[in-house]
Amino acid sequence: MMTETSAKERTYRIGNTELPARPLGPGLYLVATPIGNLGDITLRALETLAGADVLACEDTRVTRVLLDRYGIRNRPFAYHEHNADEAGARLLGFLEAGKTVALVSDAGTPLVSDPGYRLGQLAIEAGHRVIPIPGASAPLAALVGAGLPNDAFMFAGFLPTKDKARRDRLAELKDVPATLIFFESPHRIDNTLAAAADVLGGDRPAAVCRELTKTFEEFRRGTLAELAVAYEDAAVKGEIVLVIGPPGEKVAQEIDVDALLLSLMNDMPASKAAQEAAKQTGLARSELYERLMALKG
Repeated sequence: MMTETSAKERTYRIGNTELPARPLGPGLYLVATPIGNLGDITLRALETLAGADVLACEDTRVTRVLLDRYGIRNRPFAYHEHNADEAGARLLGFLEAGKTVALVSDAGTPLVSDPGYRLGQLAIEAGHRVIPIPGASAPLAALVGAGLPNDAFMFAGFLPTKDKARRDRLAELKDVPATLIFFESPHRIDNTLAAAADVLGGDRPAAVCRELTKTFEEFRRGTLAELAVAYEDAAVKGEIVLVIGPPGEKVAQEIDVDALLLSLMNDMPASKAAQEAAKQTGLARSELYERLMALKG
């Protein structure tokens, strides 16, 4: 149920001190919330959550934990992919009436891999102010902790769950001259790393960033080939961000690659030769295998 917050309820608490939230101008406020550690919240975000007329969130139970931590009495209601049409229309109605609407996701920055982008688009099209309240971001936290180049990077969300579609998507991104950032499920990270090592090249540097800002935060760094072996059939828990370094310069001329393939084929099966050549050149194993088959033909 949607309810507006009364003026006397618009306070938040820092330690034992209760503070009044300053009035907000009308518009849609996109408020970043912590991705794990509840201390990663900004003062501006707290004031916005406490002062908004209406507070929308993905899951009221998750947001309630944050609100209770900081003594915020605003009553959140759910806005998610299953009720976006109905709830979105009502939120737009509040905006039309000149109200302040705050939107949060379960964790991190709204509109990044969540259904809130629909509401943002509709609000902009209707001429309402859209105000970002920046804060915690899992892709950026992973990027700065991974130790990979960050002068150019691309956030690519979740990869497809089907193997062929996943590999096709990786192939599309293979030559992007930037560090790649993905969200991934702990149940699929082994398959994703194997596919990435195959398509992008086993010696491409990467980092698996798990449980960011939480008690068991972990950064595991290495080449894609090394990480694929490390996570093969491993029991993994927690939320994961996968960061993959940009492609390096071509390390060999075509004639050298052909010679390498033919040399390796003398000592091992074709599939193994392609895998070893991938490690040495940074080229995709599948591409090298096709090339080897052509040479044999």
